[in-house]
Amino acid sequence: MEEFKEKIPKKKASKFSKFIKLLGPGLVTGASDDDPSGIATYSQAGAAYGLATLWTSIIAFPLMAAIQQMCARIGLVTSQGLTGTIKKSYPKPVLYLMLVFSFPAIVMNIGADIAGMGAVGNLLFPSIHASIFSVFFTVLLLGLIIYLPYQKIASILKYLCVVMIVYLVVPFLYKQNFTEIIKATFIPTIKFDKEFIAILVGILGTTISPYLFFWQASVEVEEMKNKKRHLIVNKKIIHEMKKDVDFGMLFSGLVMFFIILTTGTVLFQGGIHKIDTVEQAALALKPLAGNLAYLLFAIGVIGTGLIAIPVLCGSLSYIFTETFGWEQGLDKKFHEAKAFYIIIGISLLLGLSLNYIGISPIDALIYTAILYGLTAPVLIAIILHISNNKKIMGKFVNGRLSNILGFTALIIMTLSAVVLVYLQFKD
Repeated sequence: MEEFKEKIPKKKASKFSKFIKLLGPGLVTGASDDDPSGIATYSQAGAAYGLATLWTSIIAFPLMAAIQQMCARIGLVTSQGLTGTIKKSYPKPVLYLMLVFSFPAIVMNIGADIAGMGAVGNLLFPSIHASIFSVFFTVLLLGLIIYLPYQKIASILKYLCVVMIVYLVVPFLYKQNFTEIIKATFIPTIKFDKEFIAILVGILGTTISPYLFFWQASVEVEEMKNKKRHLIVNKKIIHEMKKDVDFGMLFSGLVMFFIILTTGTVLFQGGIHKIDTVEQAALALKPLAGNLAYLLFAIGVIGTGLIAIPVLCGSLSYIFTETFGWEQGLDKKFHEAKAFYIIIGISLLLGLSLNYIGISPIDALIYTAILYGLTAPVLIAIILHISNNKKIMGKFVNGRLSNILGFTALIIMTLSAVVLVYLQFKD
């Protein structure tokens, strides 16, 4: 009997261990989606409208999961990134158009994230200027990306995701009305005014971001090379990928939910309705929810930045190197893929420089949202076309549910792009 009891926890531990090993690109992609600029957007939503936008996390999850699964499947089946597949199957102008829009958007996103991390670092250590922290984080990330092998980078990014659990704790440091939370989660609230619609569009643009599409496909190829499985794509591998992506997107949605919940209760109810940056959100929490909530929120911002920035600059480098046929891959050393690492370095330095040439993090967020909003619908349409093309995907084309969710995402993101452009140029 005692032996039987001992076997049960061992079996559970074994299953848990297998599941943790299974997690990889999908988890990191999901975590990077909640970067400092994303946290700023969710904080703006919560502070301005309370719990009114909580339901968006429920809507976003299946759409995010469906698109990221398609990107991952494209990488696994074709053994090349999304850019490489587009290059092979589409006219060159389509490829160059994606490059033109993606480059400034991703660089500005990097810049906003570096600035957010620097500002939060300054909050935690006021004697050190924010710009010094920004430079420190930039140099640290560049050094780690260049000198560490892919396996080590993947492992670090994977376990850094644990930092994001702090956002699941913060709301419970403040008294909550669970009836109101459940109601706001499952009964959508829509206000037909410019500001509210702009917030909804901002949330969608932050959660379904084009750079994640490129990263997911390329990093799946890296994983396959690392595991030496690039010639044997089968149903088991696809099933494992789906689990990884689903968990990553669920985790991303949970973090988004809890950030809106935190700011939607603590800040909104505390009379603070305008938040422009992550450091403002962290600072506003201090007198209302206490030092621990403030500290955890701030640490989370730095943790998410350390996850997201390598993904951002990595995705940009994959786009460039696949476009021009240069050697690429985080599994390669610097001398084996110089162009790949130089592009990563340039994107980091350009992102850092935005803080010194007059583009504020707030402006960078707005410009990024516009560029992502314009490119996302086009990319989703291309991803859907590739995923349903038997010549490219063979027997791993989309199923009915994937297409329903994919086309729903396409329609929603197209409407969002139209609304976003209208709101920006109306005035």
